[in-house]
Amino acid sequence: MSFWIVVGVLVVIALWAIAVYNGLVAGRNQAQTAWSQIDVQLKRRHDLIPNLVQVVKDAMGYEQETLTKVVQARNAAVAASGNPAQAGPAEALLTQATRGLFALVESYPQLKANDNVKQLQEELTTTENKIAFSRQFYNDSVNAYNNRRQSFPAVLAAASLGFGPIELFSMPDTEREVPKVALR
Repeated sequence: MSFWIVVGVLVVIALWAIAVYNGLVAGRNQAQTAWSQIDVQLKRRHDLIPNLVQVVKDAMGYEQETLTKVVQARNAAVAASGNPAQAGPAEALLTQATRGLFALVESYPQLKANDNVKQLQEELTTTENKIAFSRQFYNDSVNAYNNRRQSFPAVLAAASLGFGPIELFSMPDTEREVPKVALR
């Protein structure tokens, strides 16, 4: 009789361990998939920016400083894409540089009227929105995984099974700044 009790307890422990492990794997995989979606949108953004810079550059040979900043920020963002800790700050700089380029375009009527510039701006704006939604989904997935990993009873086994925390894709302070609008 006591043999069957011990076997029953071992079976319950094994089932619990399997359920915890499978839940952690599912959460980690969802977070990785969500990061892949961000990565896809970031690549799209990185591919669109050189086209916009080239169109603007062709339309005006001056204002090279702004164009150079955009290209440098884009190259840094491409090099940093791989994980949220590196990508977040680099993407924030790229966003800031792109905003500078959009402000430059707004101040030149011939650029505002250029159909290629309009189309590229619209595509970049759409991509920015997709990045924001993907980032939110990623952070939600990471939060759910981290909560599960840190909650009882999974916390008893998570670290020993190799399930560490996953970092959120946080917004750097540069994106928190309120844009300055100067009306003349």
